[in-house]
Amino acid sequence: MVDETTQRAAIVAATRAVADRMEAEKSHLTDLDSAIGDADHGSNLARGFRAAADAVEDDESTPEELVKKIGVTLISKVGGAAGPLYGGSIMSASQTLENGLTTDTSVDFAEAYLEKVQDRGGAQLGAKTMVDALTPAVHTYKKSIEVDDLPPLTAFAKATAAAEHGVEYTVPLRAQKGRASFLGWRSVGHQDPGATSTWFIMQELLEVADEYLEDETDVDARSPTIPEETPDELEDKEETA
Repeated sequence: MVDETTQRAAIVAATRAVADRMEAEKSHLTDLDSAIGDADHGSNLARGFRAAADAVEDDESTPEELVKKIGVTLISKVGGAAGPLYGGSIMSASQTLENGLTTDTSVDFAEAYLEKVQDRGGAQLGAKTMVDALTPAVHTYKKSIEVDDLPPLTAFAKATAAAEHGVEYTVPLRAQKGRASFLGWRSVGHQDPGATSTWFIMQELLEVADEYLEDETDVDARSPTIPEETPDELEDKEETA
Protein backbone atom coordinates (compact mmCIF):
# COMPACT_ATOMS: atom_id res chain seq x y z
CA MET A 1 0.00 0.00 0.00
CA VAL A 2 1.13 3.59 -0.57
CA ASP A 3 3.01 5.73 1.97
CA GLU A 4 1.31 8.07 4.45
CA THR A 5 1.91 11.20 2.37
CA THR A 6 0.13 9.61 -0.58
CA GLN A 7 -2.63 8.32 1.68
CA ARG A 8 -3.17 11.84 2.98
CA ALA A 9 -3.28 13.27 -0.54
CA ALA A 10 -5.76 10.59 -1.60
CA ILE A 11 -8.09 11.33 1.32
CA VAL A 12 -8.05 15.05 0.54
CA ALA A 13 -8.62 14.42 -3.17
CA ALA A 14 -11.44 11.98 -2.43
CA THR A 15 -13.20 14.43 -0.14
CA ARG A 16 -12.94 17.15 -2.78
CA ALA A 17 -14.25 14.78 -5.46
CA VAL A 18 -17.22 13.76 -3.30
CA ALA A 19 -17.97 17.41 -2.56
CA ASP A 20 -17.97 18.20 -6.29
CA ARG A 21 -20.21 15.20 -7.02
CA MET A 22 -22.69 16.13 -4.29
CA GLU A 23 -22.90 19.64 -5.70
CA ALA A 24 -23.44 18.28 -9.21
CA GLU A 25 -26.11 15.84 -8.01
CA LYS A 26 -27.76 18.22 -5.54
CA SER A 27 -30.89 18.77 -7.62
CA HIS A 28 -31.23 15.09 -8.47
CA LEU A 29 -30.91 14.01 -4.84
CA THR A 30 -33.36 16.73 -3.83
CA ASP A 31 -35.86 15.46 -6.38
CA LEU A 32 -35.53 11.92 -5.01
CA ASP A 33 -35.94 13.19 -1.47
CA SER A 34 -38.91 15.36 -2.42
CA ALA A 35 -40.88 12.25 -3.30
CA ILE A 36 -40.44 10.48 0.05
CA GLY A 37 -38.56 12.80 2.42
CA ASP A 38 -37.84 16.39 3.42
CA ALA A 39 -36.38 17.50 0.07
CA ASP A 40 -33.11 18.52 1.72
CA HIS A 41 -30.81 15.53 1.17
CA GLY A 42 -28.99 17.04 -1.80
CA SER A 43 -28.41 20.47 -0.27
CA ASN A 44 -27.38 18.99 3.09
CA LEU A 45 -24.75 16.67 1.63
CA ALA A 46 -23.46 19.28 -0.80
CA ARG A 47 -22.97 21.76 2.03
CA GLY A 48 -21.48 19.19 4.39
CA PHE A 49 -18.95 17.65 2.04
CA ARG A 50 -17.85 21.06 0.75
CA ALA A 51 -17.12 22.09 4.33
CA ALA A 52 -15.31 18.79 4.93
CA ALA A 53 -13.19 19.28 1.81
CA ASP A 54 -12.23 22.77 2.96
CA ALA A 55 -11.43 21.49 6.46
CA VAL A 56 -8.86 18.91 5.30
CA GLU A 57 -7.42 20.78 2.30
CA ASP A 58 -4.16 21.90 3.94
CA ASP A 59 -4.19 19.56 6.92
CA GLU A 60 -1.02 17.54 7.55
CA SER A 61 -2.64 15.16 10.05
CA THR A 62 -2.49 11.37 9.89
CA PRO A 63 -5.02 9.53 7.73
CA GLU A 64 -6.96 8.55 10.84
CA GLU A 65 -7.16 12.15 12.03
CA LEU A 66 -8.12 13.43 8.58
CA VAL A 67 -11.00 10.98 8.26
CA LYS A 68 -12.13 11.80 11.79
CA LYS A 69 -12.15 15.51 10.91
CA ILE A 70 -14.31 14.75 7.86
CA GLY A 71 -16.82 13.01 10.10
CA VAL A 72 -16.82 15.77 12.71
CA THR A 73 -17.33 18.42 10.03
CA LEU A 74 -20.25 16.52 8.49
CA ILE A 75 -21.91 16.25 11.89
CA SER A 76 -21.68 20.01 12.38
CA LYS A 77 -22.68 21.04 8.85
CA VAL A 78 -25.22 18.46 7.70
CA GLY A 79 -28.72 18.89 9.05
CA GLY A 80 -31.35 16.31 9.90
CA ALA A 81 -30.61 12.63 10.33
CA ALA A 82 -27.90 12.62 7.64
CA GLY A 83 -25.35 14.37 9.88
CA PRO A 84 -25.13 11.61 12.50
CA LEU A 85 -25.59 8.86 9.91
CA TYR A 86 -22.83 9.95 7.55
CA GLY A 87 -20.60 12.07 9.78
CA GLY A 88 -20.99 10.22 13.05
CA SER A 89 -20.41 6.87 11.40
CA ILE A 90 -17.30 8.13 9.58
CA MET A 91 -15.96 9.60 12.81
CA SER A 92 -16.46 6.33 14.70
CA ALA A 93 -15.07 4.15 11.91
CA SER A 94 -11.95 6.35 11.61
CA GLN A 95 -10.54 4.56 14.67
CA THR A 96 -9.86 1.55 12.46
CA LEU A 97 -7.27 3.62 10.55
CA GLU A 98 -4.83 3.97 13.44
CA ASN A 99 -2.19 2.16 11.39
CA GLY A 100 -2.97 4.04 8.20
CA LEU A 101 -5.01 3.22 5.14
CA THR A 102 -4.14 -0.32 4.09
CA THR A 103 -6.07 -3.13 2.47
CA ASP A 104 -6.83 -4.67 5.87
CA THR A 105 -7.82 -1.42 7.55
CA SER A 106 -10.02 -0.47 4.60
CA VAL A 107 -12.05 -3.64 5.18
CA ASP A 108 -12.19 -2.86 8.90
CA PHE A 109 -13.33 0.69 8.14
CA ALA A 110 -16.06 -0.49 5.77
CA GLU A 111 -17.43 -2.95 8.32
CA ALA A 112 -17.28 -0.43 11.15
CA TYR A 113 -18.99 2.23 9.04
CA LEU A 114 -21.86 -0.10 8.12
CA GLU A 115 -22.24 -1.19 11.74
CA LYS A 116 -22.42 2.39 12.99
CA VAL A 117 -24.90 3.42 10.28
CA GLN A 118 -27.16 0.55 11.33
CA ASP A 119 -26.73 1.35 15.03
CA ARG A 120 -27.52 5.02 14.56
CA GLY A 121 -30.36 4.64 12.10
CA GLY A 122 -31.80 1.39 13.37
CA ALA A 123 -32.30 0.19 9.79
CA GLN A 124 -31.73 -3.29 8.46
CA LEU A 125 -31.49 -4.57 4.91
CA GLY A 126 -34.79 -4.11 3.10
CA ALA A 127 -35.96 -1.03 5.02
CA LYS A 128 -35.42 1.26 1.98
CA THR A 129 -32.44 3.20 3.32
CA MET A 130 -28.74 3.72 2.60
CA VAL A 131 -28.18 0.35 4.30
CA ASP A 132 -29.58 -1.33 1.20
CA ALA A 133 -26.65 0.01 -0.81
CA LEU A 134 -24.05 -0.25 1.95
CA THR A 135 -24.68 -3.85 2.99
CA PRO A 136 -24.07 -5.55 -0.39
CA ALA A 137 -21.17 -3.17 -1.03
CA VAL A 138 -19.38 -3.97 2.23
CA HIS A 139 -20.04 -7.71 1.99
CA THR A 140 -18.81 -7.77 -1.61
CA TYR A 141 -15.67 -5.81 -0.73
CA LYS A 142 -14.81 -8.04 2.22
CA LYS A 143 -15.35 -11.25 0.26
CA SER A 144 -13.40 -9.96 -2.73
CA ILE A 145 -10.42 -9.14 -0.52
CA GLU A 146 -10.44 -11.94 2.04
CA VAL A 147 -11.89 -14.87 0.05
CA ASP A 148 -11.24 -14.13 -3.61
CA ASP A 149 -7.86 -12.44 -2.94
CA LEU A 150 -8.56 -9.67 -5.46
CA PRO A 151 -6.57 -6.41 -5.68
CA PRO A 152 -8.18 -3.58 -3.65
CA LEU A 153 -9.25 -1.61 -6.73
CA THR A 154 -10.93 -4.60 -8.33
CA ALA A 155 -12.62 -5.40 -5.03
CA PHE A 156 -13.86 -1.84 -4.61
CA ALA A 157 -15.11 -1.73 -8.19
CA LYS A 158 -17.17 -4.83 -7.48
CA ALA A 159 -18.39 -3.28 -4.24
CA THR A 160 -19.46 -0.14 -6.11
CA ALA A 161 -21.38 -2.28 -8.58
CA ALA A 162 -23.06 -4.06 -5.67
CA ALA A 163 -24.07 -0.68 -4.26
CA GLU A 164 -25.67 0.21 -7.59
CA HIS A 165 -27.70 -3.00 -7.45
CA GLY A 166 -28.68 -2.04 -3.90
CA VAL A 167 -29.95 1.33 -5.11
CA GLU A 168 -32.12 -0.39 -7.72
CA TYR A 169 -33.36 -2.78 -5.03
CA THR A 170 -34.83 0.12 -3.01
CA VAL A 171 -37.31 1.14 -5.73
CA PRO A 172 -39.98 -1.54 -5.13
CA LEU A 173 -39.56 -1.53 -1.34
CA ARG A 174 -41.93 0.00 1.19
CA ALA A 175 -40.04 2.42 3.46
CA GLN A 176 -39.75 1.39 7.09
CA LYS A 177 -37.56 4.17 8.50
CA GLY A 178 -37.54 7.95 8.58
CA ARG A 179 -40.05 10.33 7.09
CA ALA A 180 -40.54 8.04 4.10
CA SER A 181 -42.11 5.42 6.39
CA PHE A 182 -45.05 7.77 7.02
CA LEU A 183 -46.06 7.35 3.39
CA GLY A 184 -46.66 3.63 3.78
CA TRP A 185 -47.30 1.96 0.44
CA ARG A 186 -46.99 5.30 -1.35
CA SER A 187 -43.23 5.07 -0.83
CA VAL A 188 -43.13 2.06 -3.19
CA GLY A 189 -41.77 2.90 -6.63
CA HIS A 190 -39.37 5.59 -5.46
CA GLN A 191 -35.58 5.30 -5.33
CA ASP A 192 -34.07 5.94 -1.91
CA PRO A 193 -31.95 9.14 -1.85
CA GLY A 194 -29.61 7.89 0.90
CA ALA A 195 -28.78 4.72 -0.99
CA THR A 196 -28.26 6.82 -4.12
CA SER A 197 -25.87 9.27 -2.48
CA THR A 198 -23.97 6.35 -0.97
CA TRP A 199 -23.47 4.91 -4.44
CA PHE A 200 -22.36 8.31 -5.79
CA ILE A 201 -19.83 8.63 -2.96
CA MET A 202 -18.42 5.18 -3.70
CA GLN A 203 -18.06 6.02 -7.38
CA GLU A 204 -15.94 9.05 -6.52
CA LEU A 205 -13.83 7.12 -4.00
CA LEU A 206 -13.17 4.51 -6.67
CA GLU A 207 -12.10 7.10 -9.23
CA VAL A 208 -9.65 8.70 -6.79
CA ALA A 209 -8.33 5.34 -5.60
CA ASP A 210 -7.65 4.46 -9.22
CA GLU A 211 -5.28 7.44 -9.36
CA TYR A 212 -3.43 6.78 -6.11
CA LEU A 213 -3.26 3.03 -5.49
CA GLU A 214 -0.32 1.00 -6.73
CA ASP A 215 -2.26 -1.73 -8.49
CA GLU A 216 -4.55 -2.19 -11.44
CA THR A 217 -8.21 -3.07 -11.69
CA ASP A 218 -9.72 -5.33 -14.31
CA VAL A 219 -13.11 -3.65 -13.84
CA ASP A 220 -13.90 -0.26 -15.37
CA ALA A 221 -13.99 2.24 -12.52
CA ARG A 222 -16.62 4.31 -14.30
CA SER A 223 -19.03 1.48 -15.05
CA PRO A 224 -18.30 -1.38 -12.64
CA THR A 225 -20.08 -4.64 -13.33
CA ILE A 226 -20.50 -7.88 -11.46
CA PRO A 227 -21.62 -11.30 -12.73
CA GLU A 228 -25.37 -11.88 -12.78
CA GLU A 229 -24.93 -15.51 -11.69
CA THR A 230 -24.63 -16.45 -8.03
CA PRO A 231 -21.68 -18.63 -6.93
CA ASP A 232 -24.04 -21.64 -6.73
CA GLU A 233 -25.30 -21.04 -10.27
CA LEU A 234 -21.74 -20.77 -11.58
CA GLU A 235 -20.83 -24.04 -9.83
CA ASP A 236 -23.85 -25.79 -11.37
CA LYS A 237 -22.79 -24.59 -14.83
CA GLU A 238 -19.28 -25.98 -14.33
CA GLU A 239 -20.64 -29.36 -13.17
CA THR A 240 -22.93 -29.72 -16.18
CA ALA A 241 -20.36 -28.46 -18.72
